[in-house]
Amino acid sequence: VQLQASGGGLVQAGGSLKLSCAASGRTFRNYVVGWFRQAPGKEREFVAAIRWNSRATYFADSVKGRFTISRDDAKNTVYLQMNGLKPEDTAVYYCAADQHLIVSSTMIADQYDYWGQGTKVTVSS
Repeated sequence: VQLQASGGGLVQAGGSLKLSCAASGRTFRNYVVGWFRQAPGKEREFVAAIRWNSRATYFADSVKGRFTISRDDAKNTVYLQMNGLKPEDTAVYYCAADQHLIVSSTMIADQYDYWGQGTKVTVSS
């Protein structure tokens, strides 16, 4: 499956952005789709994920209550709605997908087989 991430940009602190992760080649059915981010000089970290079939969602503690993740079946797309953005949310955001993830692996980047190209989010103070 090929992933295309989009929607990044420059926003002031407190603002919102909505990232999209569109799949091509296959549908997201039976996949787990996750969002990760990597800030300069830091390791890639988990942000959020959704299990396509069950709609179960998972969030990093740092974004709980501010970010939501959702899916659009018709568009075969996963969205990451980011509200209340903070300067520390500045990073390149990547979407990833995998078909065989167990729950305990949902937040582990190297467990995902497919990755999009990343979209940059910059939050100014």
